[in-house]
Amino acid sequence: MTTKKNPPSTTRSPAKRRASKRAEPSAISDNAAELIQAASNNTLAASPLIGLSARDVGAAAGAMVDAVIRTPGEAKRHLGNLGREVRSVLKGESSLAPNPKDRRFADPAWQGNFVLKGLLQTYLATQRELDRFIEAADISPVKKGRAHFLSSIVVDALAPSNWPLANPTALRKALDTGGANYKQGIRNLIADIRHNNGLPSQVDSEPFKVGVNVATTPGDVVFRNEMFELLHFRPTTAKVHQRPLVMSPPQINKYYMIDLAPEKSLIKWATDSGIQFFCISWRNPKSEHRDWGLADYVRCLDQAVDVAREITGSPDVNMWGSCSGGLTLAAYLAWLAGRGEQKKVTNTTWAVCVLNTKITVDETTIGLFTTPKSMAKAKAASRKKGRITGAELARMFAWMRPNDLIWNYWVNNYLLGNKPPAFDILAWNNDTTHLPAKLHADYLDLVERNPYANPGAMEIDGVPIDMRKVKVGAYVIGGTTDHITPWHGCYGSARLLGPDTTFVLANAGHLQCFVNPPGNPKSFYFMAPAKARDANAWLKSAGTQVSGSWWPHWREWIQQRSGIEVDAPAKTGSAKYPSLCPAPGTYVLEK
Repeated sequence: MTTKKNPPSTTRSPAKRRASKRAEPSAISDNAAELIQAASNNTLAASPLIGLSARDVGAAAGAMVDAVIRTPGEAKRHLGNLGREVRSVLKGESSLAPNPKDRRFADPAWQGNFVLKGLLQTYLATQRELDRFIEAADISPVKKGRAHFLSSIVVDALAPSNWPLANPTALRKALDTGGANYKQGIRNLIADIRHNNGLPSQVDSEPFKVGVNVATTPGDVVFRNEMFELLHFRPTTAKVHQRPLVMSPPQINKYYMIDLAPEKSLIKWATDSGIQFFCISWRNPKSEHRDWGLADYVRCLDQAVDVAREITGSPDVNMWGSCSGGLTLAAYLAWLAGRGEQKKVTNTTWAVCVLNTKITVDETTIGLFTTPKSMAKAKAASRKKGRITGAELARMFAWMRPNDLIWNYWVNNYLLGNKPPAFDILAWNNDTTHLPAKLHADYLDLVERNPYANPGAMEIDGVPIDMRKVKVGAYVIGGTTDHITPWHGCYGSARLLGPDTTFVLANAGHLQCFVNPPGNPKSFYFMAPAKARDANAWLKSAGTQVSGSWWPHWREWIQQRSGIEVDAPAKTGSAKYPSLCPAPGTYVLEK
């Protein structure tokens, strides 16, 4: 893969963006307005593909110091505000209260106990004045963003809910158990330092066994090369649609997120709907696979498509790309179009996938530390080791949402002395995969060059990548609380694929967008063609929310585009591509 340089983009501070969005008039429902606000406040700490170095933390600290030096009057004013609020707290006159949705302070003791309430209100006052000071400081938008980033990390870490002798739930348990929770918490901490890279364990994975009680949809491996296995799942209906669906899952995770328990399995849902389902299972790369790059993964997709076409007898296929697997799918489709072979793929589904990376940079703090120097350093580090390990990626993903993915488990594991929960989604998330150095570098080039929005900025095997040439039916899904691929960015993907693209916005996070079977009374979504120029305008015009999961809507969409119904095959594979072993195969088991 080769890239060509594009002009750098500018980045406003996240707080400025939040302020500008709050000022927009709204004629939409309260639920839709809440979604816009949630998305506006939904920021990333840093790119998990780049990491966060001591230099980055130093730059953030320097921005904070610069704010004080350049705006000493504002620093003094907000420090005075803090002092006055603390006096109100001590007198019992403060009205500060946490957000009702903040689970850290849900225990009634935070409001009923004078000492705990005082700690909480002092914490909230400090957080408020620090944020206000940074916004008022006479520093650049980028420095403001870095200062906000540092303050959020520090303030979240210092929350009184994280203190052993201030968390009321932990204190009550200590009284009930004679301090046994703290003793067990210390043992849990030592175990995590030794075996979990110093992070609190998020899940008890022991109850979940791949191929035994997760990843159990019947099927077979019908093709294998050194980079992937192709799974063909057995039909469950007497008739099937002739045009198959080939899934390109993320290289950063294992495919079976869409095949957990049967009642949560998107694969089972699709096969029960008469869809002939093929799914790639990527091999977990080792250091010797450092040269596997985007071009190699694109050629793998082409092999998978050709195998599915031969097995089903269909001249073309539908495809699904999820997250980073969608980035590969986009490159593949543009590569096909450049080679005059676009007719191989007719319709596409895209889940939580951002193709226009400028939107992601502009909507989140990812741009604060994404510089040519940081990218070059990240590439050099992975090139030296041959890969980025799953543990390294997991650590960065955790720091993107520290309250949910670090401090929540800090309290559970160390203050309460509990085991982490046994939860299949988290067990899958803990079953990490590695990223080869070349693919890592190629992904960083996608962020830097934004080739899907800039035709000709990238080539694969000498073929210029131009998404304008890609003409496919498209269905794109985003999640309102997705912290990895914000829904505004997913909407940008829909726009790249054309105004007739169906865009669905589900009230879910990154993983929950997939694991969204019918039956959850809290599920709802918005759905409309991607005709509006920007995401907020689309949401205002999308109409009323639809109750329930988006799965049935997608099923109707994909069935209408999957060709005629034919008799279901008696077995998977074909004479040319017989079964090599049962699903879930062998690559998914590699560590």
